[in-house]
Amino acid sequence: LFAQNRNPHSLNHVELGAYGDLFRVSPANSSSINFLGFGGRLGINVHPHVALEGEINYDFEQNYTAVTTNGGTITSTTVNSSVRPLSGLFGPKFQLGTSGPVRAFITGKAGFIEFSNSSATASGRSFVDSFSQFGNASTHFAVYPGGGLEFFAGPLGLRIEAGDLLYVNNGTYNNLRVSFGPTLRF
Repeated sequence: LFAQNRNPHSLNHVELGAYGDLFRVSPANSSSINFLGFGGRLGINVHPHVALEGEINYDFEQNYTAVTTNGGTITSTTVNSSVRPLSGLFGPKFQLGTSGPVRAFITGKAGFIEFSNSSATASGRSFVDSFSQFGNASTHFAVYPGGGLEFFAGPLGLRIEAGDLLYVNNGTYNNLRVSFGPTLRF
């Protein structure tokens, strides 16, 4: 009844994905903080090897441990950061292996990162409220070079990506970001 589509690029027009991420923020003269969060991305292929992608990501507040040494006494204190990074990035993704089940890619995106502050419990409401702080002194220009692999079985896939989310705030700060999640292509 239905003819099978033999065009290898028939599932190579749009990609829609969700992901979980680890974002390691390394501010100046301070301990690194690992944030965990969720995000979504949309990519539109303008060529079989080039897609334009936009993504938004929200990380939840994290507790971190500050260790101090005073005269041989080591003290450890757990602190709630109440910071929740929100980032939005846009740029090209260059991909290899567009017709097979595995593809490698590199990407370069630019946008913003906003470090919202909230003591409220993480929820959909706290995500929406983080936009009210957009544009103030906690919003910074960001650049993200990265790369990864995608594995597909028909339209369903899995994407693994890692890169350096750099932001500018009286200097440039390098921050590791790793994401992992499902992708749908059509």
